[in-house]
Amino acid sequence: MNEPATPAVADGHAIERVSRITCPECGQSSDESMPDDACQWFYECAHCRALLRPLPGDCCVFCSYGSVKCPPVQAGDACCGAG
Repeated sequence: MNEPATPAVADGHAIERVSRITCPECGQSSDESMPDDACQWFYECAHCRALLRPLPGDCCVFCSYGSVKCPPVQAGDACCGAG
């Protein structure tokens, strides 16, 4: 029998693993799973095909365009050496 996965916790708060990315070009939003231990530097909008990259100072597309920052940033760590 499989046991439910225990969510990671940082500072007493569960780390969210899904972020809603909103394309700055067309406004289309999509819920996307975030990697736990890697940065996602590129994201192609499924609607307009714009290729999103992190904004200056952000480590990944989730930190730039997502409703939730990436898991390492949520945990208070520098993501992929950014910072």
